[in-house]
Amino acid sequence: MIKSELVARLAQRYPHLYHRDVERIVSTVLDEIIRALSDGHRVELRGFGAFSVKIRPSRQGRNPRTGDPVVVDEKRAPFFRTGKELRERLNGGSQPGA
Repeated sequence: MIKSELVARLAQRYPHLYHRDVERIVSTVLDEIIRALSDGHRVELRGFGAFSVKIRPSRQGRNPRTGDPVVVDEKRAPFFRTGKELRERLNGGSQPGA
């Protein structure tokens, strides 16, 4: 599912909200998650999962074409760990309200 499909689904599910408002809400939530991660914070959505940043240290790599050694700089990479409820639902656990 892409962002526009999520917005369309939510707008359909909540017809009392304007499509542009749903789009703004989704964008704001995602922007805040990005901002928090870029500031070095962890974002936890209970039951869904937690977003954090992993720091990958600099290392010695190799140019695949020439085999020459190259220095790969330190990187910050997003990391997502699923929450218990999401994991259970993906693995055939009980559905809420069932």
